[in-house]
Amino acid sequence: MTGVTKGERVDAKGIVGKTIVGKSGKKIGTVEDLIYEVRTGELVYLAIKNATAYANTFQFEKSDEGFEEIPYSAVISIGDFVVVAEEDII
Repeated sequence: MTGVTKGERVDAKGIVGKTIVGKSGKKIGTVEDLIYEVRTGELVYLAIKNATAYANTFQFEKSDEGFEEIPYSAVISIGDFVVVAEEDII
């Protein structure tokens, strides 16, 4: 998969399992799942697993399953990595 930016379509299977990094290049974790609004289909959060020590510096919301959640609005691009804006996580 080549780089994807907001507004483009991507298959969910292409996102799950990717490494999440901040704009700074620091690793945050791995995409565990996608959380979306049932009525609209809008992506709301990325559930992360294997959160790093850097990830623990943020105040993530938690899913019912206990996964930290990054707001999808923080996603900048999806390519080899999922790149997020750290300032949009808080």
